[in-house]
Formats: sequence, C-alpha cells, structure tokens
Amino acid sequence: MPDLPTPQDATEAALFSECWDAVLSYADLCTAGSTAATELATEAFSLGMREVREAEATVRGAGRRPVRLPRIPLLLTAVRTTAADWETRGLGHRLDPDLRLWLNSDKALRYTGPPLQRPIALRGLRDLQAADAELLWLAEVEALPLPVLARRLGLDPATVGDELAQVRGLFRDRSHRNHLDSPMDAQCRSYARLLDAVTRSTAGETPGDLSRHLARCQQCAEAAACLRLHGGGLPAALAGGVIGWGGLAYLERRRRAAEVRLGAGRPAALEGGPPDPGANKAKVVRSGLLVAAVLVSLLALAVSMMPGDDMDNGAQGPGAGTTTAEGLPVANPSSSIPAATSRAPGSAKPSQAAGANPSESTGAKNSDPEPQGTSSAGAEEPEPSASPAPSCLVEYSLVNQWPDGFQAAVTVTTTEALSDWKVTWSFKDGQKVTQMWDGSFTQSGAKVTATAADYNKSVPADGSLSLGFLASWQGRNAPAYDFSLNGHACAKS
Repeated sequence: MPDLPTPQDATEAALFSECWDAVLSYADLCTAGSTAATELATEAFSLGMREVREAEATVRGAGRRPVRLPRIPLLLTAVRTTAADWETRGLGHRLDPDLRLWLNSDKALRYTGPPLQRPIALRGLRDLQAADAELLWLAEVEALPLPVLARRLGLDPATVGDELAQVRGLFRDRSHRNHLDSPMDAQCRSYARLLDAVTRSTAGETPGDLSRHLARCQQCAEAAACLRLHGGGLPAALAGGVIGWGGLAYLERRRRAAEVRLGAGRPAALEGGPPDPGANKAKVVRSGLLVAAVLVSLLALAVSMMPGDDMDNGAQGPGAGTTTAEGLPVANPSSSIPAATSRAPGSAKPSQAAGANPSESTGAKNSDPEPQGTSSAGAEEPEPSASPAPSCLVEYSLVNQWPDGFQAAVTVTTTEALSDWKVTWSFKDGQKVTQMWDGSFTQSGAKVTATAADYNKSVPADGSLSLGFLASWQGRNAPAYDFSLNGHACAKS
C-alpha cells in the first residue's frame, strides 16, 4: 500500500483516504485488471505524494506560493506518468489497450511538451493560487457540495458560493490570457476577440463562421470550453484538459461517488467524522480492488456500476456545437457527462478512450444499461418548402467513444443555397441520441431527424452545415448511414 504519513486527526485521515480513492478510481480506468489497477495506483500514489512533499518543502523554504496542481489532480497526473513508464518498461500489456494507443500518440505529447502548447485548462488551473485551484477542482470535478467544501477548506459556508463564482472568473481570465499567449495562426488570432465576447454572453449565440471554425480547430474549441462558464461544461473541460485520457469517465465516476456518499446519509468521510455504517450498503465494489482499498478508502470505488442520470433531449442553445481537445462539447447545456462502466474482476475492460481515433475504439461491453436520455419520437415534420432540392455530401465522424456512449459530428456540404434544412440518418446498432447542439432532434426507432436552429438555417451555395451530438450504444457502434438533406439522399465523403 502507499507510504502514507500518520494522520493527526480524522480530517487528515479523510483527506488521504479521498486522495487514494481518486487515484485508485483513475488507475482502474487505466488498467486491464484488478491487480494491475492496485499496483498502478500504489506506485503512482507514492510518486505523487513524494512530489507533493518536495514541492511543499521547497515552498516553505523559499517563502513563496506553490506553483503546482492541487493535490488530487497532481496525483492523477502521476497515474498517467506511471502508466507511460509502464509502457516504456514493457508492462503495457497490463494497461487498457486504448490508453496504450493514446500514450503513443501526439495527444499524450501535449501534456509533456512545450508549456505554451499544453492544454488551456491545465495551464489555467496551475496559474491560480493554490487555495483557489483546490476549491475549483473539488467543486467542479470531485463534485463536493458547498457545505463540505466550506468545512474542508475552512471557508465561511455563507460565502463559499460567492468565492467559487469568483474563482471561476479568475480561471476564465487565466485561460483567456493563456489562449492569447499560445502560438496560433492568423485565422485563430482573428477570432480571439469574438470568441471572448461570445463565451461571456449567457445568450450563447455564436455566429455561424465562428461555430464552423470551432468545429474544425481543436485549439480554439479547447479555449472556448474554458472560457464559457455557463452551460455546465466547465467540469468536463477541467477533467479532460488536466487528466487527458479517460477524463470524462473519471468525472462521471466521481460524480456518482458523491451521489453514493450523499445518498447513504451524510458525507461523513468528507466532513472529518466517522464513516456512516449505512454507506456500506450503497457501495458496489470489485472484490479485487476492495482488498487493496479497504485500508485507506472510505468511499465507493466502483460507483460506475450504478444507473446513470438521464440527459434531457431537445434543442440546444447556440454556441454549443464545438468540442474540446478531448472530444467534449464546449457548451453542453446539461451537466451530465458520458458514463464509465465497471467490470468484474479478471474480465476484459471495454474501450474508454477520451479523444481516441475512431479506429482505435474497441467495442465489447459487459453491462447493459438503459440508454441515457430521452428522445422525441413521433410523426416526422414536413419537409421545409423554401429550400431547393440540393446535391449534398456528408461527412460523419466519431469524435470520442467510451464504454456506453459516444460523441459524433455530422457535416453536410450542399451545392445549392438553403433557407432551412433537415438532415436525417439511421443507425444499425440501436444507438440513441441523447443530446445535440447546433440543431434539435427527434428519433423514431433507428431514424434520427435533425433540424436547424434559428441561427444556422441559411446555408450558402457550396457551403456546409455542421452539428454534433452525444448518443448511447450497446455491443457495437457502427457508423450512421442513409443520410439525406431535405429529403434528398447525400453521398458520403
């Protein structure tokens, strides 16, 4: 087990327990079995805690503030670093196959490369004062309630919400500055001021040219995710930008863990009090992990086996049609994040790459959850009468995939000008759309119908329209097919 310092009181014990629980949860996502998860977590925890102690000792000696991540995200990056070391040492067979692909891709290099090219969220969090960064991470990613945050950080319960709002604003300012400091081409530079203005607006109206630019430019889309504080996308922007691979799955696990703690009675482990005996009834843990974690963990470790929250269907606000560096919607109106799943001891783990290439994602699942979200099924809407019969070319791309969900984008190029549009397609494997941006949707069986938002109905001749969506899948996730634009079949690009 990790070399833990002797805690002086229950609060310190709870803090170390939570840190270990977070490390073990992420290590479980990164590995191919229970034993490997425990060993990876142990090695990474020791590495991370040594770094924490060395940084704190240096800061005390020099009398300056620490320039590092808060404790939990620092430990999570230690898991990623240790996994990369395993790959180098020939232990990659013990890691999740999709993580191995990610570690050997350009995506992983962004986290160790030149500072100005690292993810905006990672740079923004490091630029905050230590206390502010910890408050932001614990609230947004670890999903701790405000009263718990106040007790944990010694803040006034009556004002902790206001302090969190101020910290969010500081993070936005740091992210904006880091975006401007990043190397970028002339086109990205020309959109920087507009991007700042649009993401400040609660109306969420994004001009069509900026929306199309964000759909194609990872760097600007990543910045938009950090700059847009409304819409519920900040937690995922932080998790994806700081952790990297598996950030979305980790975020969902932590949110479900918080639900388990609160649902079991009171969040005793987080408050510094004795654990609630009733909480054990709510825990769903893998037996292999339980043996390793019981000495230090008071929290549920396999919360991802619990049913997920549904996501609302319907038209999403303008400006929601972009993605972060890890394939995440920039302005997801819902706070629900795609769920991760757990697996039985010794069983193969399903694919859960964040930002992986579609060809890198593998498919078998060992759970059969209900599809998340709802969709409107019913009679199809009449074809828009004002639009001519276009010739069209469609591009369907799988942006990201995790064990029971995925994110995809659809781009349709039309040779004729449109004053309104409706795009339809079908799925082969029972996929269900749960959210859409830059359009609204209905789904009847396998057929999905997407209609224009108010701001993007008009498309010029030889122009294109783009939309993105989240959906659930089970077993297989074959690409969508049978695309049509205003009732006319489209060829695939």
